[in-house]
Amino acid sequence: MEPLKEPKLLTSSREFGAEVRRLRKAAGMTQRDLAAVAGVGERFIVELEDGKPRCQLEKSLRVMKMLAKGLLIVPRPGSPP
Repeated sequence: MEPLKEPKLLTSSREFGAEVRRLRKAAGMTQRDLAAVAGVGERFIVELEDGKPRCQLEKSLRVMKMLAKGLLIVPRPGSPP
């Protein structure tokens, strides 16, 4: 999997889904593979990658964990701390 050189600011479910897709493909996994190791349904992975805005956070976090990634909460550039 290609290492992330800089943190990415994802501002929408569509961007998050695209990043999940990129990471999954970089890991050489199918949507079915990722669903199996993350303990979610394949349909969930499809919807997550498509940017469905109402995907469940807990399941999304499990998927990211299986892709060896996590979420970090940081202030947006230019915002007060």
